[in-house]
Amino acid sequence: MASVVSELEGTLLNDPDPFSYFMLVAFEASGMVRFGLLLLLWPVIWLLNAFGKEDVGLKVMTFVAMAAVPESEIRSVARAVLPKFFMDDLNMSAWRVLSLHGKRVVVTKMPRVMVERFAKEHLQADEVIGSELIVNRFGYATGLTKGDNKYFVDNVKKFFDGEQPTLGLRRPSSSSLVLSLCKEELHPPFTNLQEHDNQHHLFPHPVIFHDGRLVKRPTPSTALLILLWIPFGVILAIIRITIGIVFPLQMMPYVSRIFGGKIIVKGKPPRSPSGGSTGLLFVCTHRTLMDPVILSTVLGRRIPALTYSISRLSEILSPIPTVRLTRVREVDAQKIKQKLSKGDLIVCPEGTTCREPFLLRFSPLFAELTDRIVPVAMNYRVGFFHATTARGWKGMDPIFFFMNPRPIYEVTFLNQLPVEATCSAGKSPYDVANYVQRILAATLGFECTNFTRKDKYRVLAGNDGTVSYTSLLDQIRKVVSTFKPFIQF
Repeated sequence: MASVVSELEGTLLNDPDPFSYFMLVAFEASGMVRFGLLLLLWPVIWLLNAFGKEDVGLKVMTFVAMAAVPESEIRSVARAVLPKFFMDDLNMSAWRVLSLHGKRVVVTKMPRVMVERFAKEHLQADEVIGSELIVNRFGYATGLTKGDNKYFVDNVKKFFDGEQPTLGLRRPSSSSLVLSLCKEELHPPFTNLQEHDNQHHLFPHPVIFHDGRLVKRPTPSTALLILLWIPFGVILAIIRITIGIVFPLQMMPYVSRIFGGKIIVKGKPPRSPSGGSTGLLFVCTHRTLMDPVILSTVLGRRIPALTYSISRLSEILSPIPTVRLTRVREVDAQKIKQKLSKGDLIVCPEGTTCREPFLLRFSPLFAELTDRIVPVAMNYRVGFFHATTARGWKGMDPIFFFMNPRPIYEVTFLNQLPVEATCSAGKSPYDVANYVQRILAATLGFECTNFTRKDKYRVLAGNDGTVSYTSLLDQIRKVVSTFKPFIQF
């Protein structure tokens, strides 16, 4: 069986410098202080690399980003945050070469814990070889690692059980001894393998779920820009939220432009049914917590939104009424019917947000309760910060959304479903839900999936996504306990 050993940095990934990935670990696993400290040390790390001391620079990055951080938190970032940024930087030509081989080994300069999840789940690597992070008996990373060139070579030999790997993929400036074990070596660009490209069209497993607040990979220049923007972003977010609470919804599309926001409306918004009939049910894709608020702003009236697991702070800040569901089917059905009898209602049947161009499975409950269904395709664009989280505090979601310099929302109204496409004509709720999912996905250029909210939270947070509502004092204690090891460090 043909086998391949490939370096990650500068080969499978276009960028040979792992600095930005350590910055992600610093930001997501620890916070802004460590993020800023690592950026402050970047000139020192750059000089070390320039003078051929890459190993020393790597140890500095590892120590600053990970020392006194719980190993479980580092693993969480490696599972939920890093794969998205690895995938964005993936060299597809190198991946196609890798995919042609049966046995695949990925070698990385970074600690193995940072890379293993991505390489095995998305690149289908059989083994990942990197330095091992040293963890103390309390479960905290020391910031130190073990593993040198000899350690890497021994592990490759052990994996192949004495056989010589067929092909080694490396960056041109690599000094790794591992690739010398291979029968043949190649380095990017892989311009002489186009005949294989034409015959082999495999793609790596896509990243559908990912977490973290940062939209862009924090290279030194991007990280500096983010740090400089944050004070202004916080002030801007406070102003925008205050305006949203104080001003009438009808004025928001005009006022938001003054502070950098923009709403793009496509299609024709429907009129509310005349008196005596039940309200319209707006069925929306779920991109952020702001979806119902933006839709109400476009329609110019405060339409109640059905919610599952949003924070109390988000409910307090919401300029529209919220209707909390229980996830008990009979109870929720009765509550939705009651609200529809009084007027329009907004529902996001995915049950949770998804950042990538995919739609999660639609719950069929909405289709059982009314035939006045208006599909609405929602999408958004932001520059610095994501407005959703699975691992963090959801109460910060609207604040991070409004911290972006120029948040843009797109709202596309589709025609109300004809009666013959609803349950009133004998369609099953599942058929109606799947049909609405398909037409919304086609409108946005997204793909339909069968994943659910539970699938998302199991991947990103290791739970089922249920929010536990604790007192303010308990939340403060949780924050303090999170930062306790950093204070000691």
